Amino acid sequence: MTSHTAPLTPQQVETLRQLLEEAGYDFETKPHALYSARKGKLNVTVYQKGPKVLVQGKDTEDFVRFTLEPAVLGEARLGYEEVLEPEHFEPHFGIDESGKGDFFGPLVIAGVYTDARIARQLIDAGVTDSKRIGSAAKIRKLAAVIRETPGCLCEVVSIGPERYNEMHASFGNLNRLLAWGHARVIEKLHSARPDCPRALSDQFARAEVLEKALKQKGLAIHLDQRTKGESDPAVAAASILARERFVDWMDKTSSACGVTLPLGASDAVIQAGRDLVSKHGRDALGRAAKLHFRTTAAVLGSDPEISDNPQGDPA
Repeated sequence: MTSHTAPLTPQQVETLRQLLEEAGYDFETKPHALYSARKGKLNVTVYQKGPKVLVQGKDTEDFVRFTLEPAVLGEARLGYEEVLEPEHFEPHFGIDESGKGDFFGPLVIAGVYTDARIARQLIDAGVTDSKRIGSAAKIRKLAAVIRETPGCLCEVVSIGPERYNEMHASFGNLNRLLAWGHARVIEKLHSARPDCPRALSDQFARAEVLEKALKQKGLAIHLDQRTKGESDPAVAAASILARERFVDWMDKTSSACGVTLPLGASDAVIQAGRDLVSKHGRDALGRAAKLHFRTTAAVLGSDPEISDNPQGDPA
């Protein structure tokens, strides 16, 4: 193990800081971090959001087992996942998406089938929520591990911007489009493993939207929706496969159009959109971006018919 993440309470944040100081760690400043400390080849960073700790380096497993869990968290979890979270090791599909909040790029939905043996292999390989992985190279490496794991079934549905814009106009909002994509992935996985009893995805804003999409496809499978579903190995693996396809599209398209397409919907994204239009014309925007975002108005200097939230969708 070379990477591990765990949530912390405010008291645990201070306890960990004191332990690191006493152990002679060198502290440094990192963006969005309460503190970051290094000793040898081990890095320990506590991020403001959560808060949560990220441990990285070849001594990660020893640090987690002998310092973080007993002295800070007060419980032993590493290696006891089957006991503490048995549902993660039961046969099921995990579904996740990438690109939903990005102006540029496709919407990608991925699904992965796991059972107890597969889940343990993925955990041991370091598979975790893609949002915790900052390197595209690491995303691609883990995606290859997932695809090569025996018995691990994978499906990816990528909806490019042109098709996305057509489908969004037809469905009327992002939730229904997302539900269609999730249902499509579950349908493809189910055809390969009809004996799989359950599917798990992140919680939809309206849970019944996905349930309805599955019924329309005639899929009789138990569906779980929960917040922070990426803690499940199957969902985490799906998040990595979806992110890989999204990152690959962004890199390829940036190279092809001669404009670096940033992530998100920031000022840099607006400028990139203007550069794209200046270089290739207004039609190029619809081939690279999700036009219902409010960002479109900022790029084109117009006021398209969109609603009041940043993505232009009903809540």
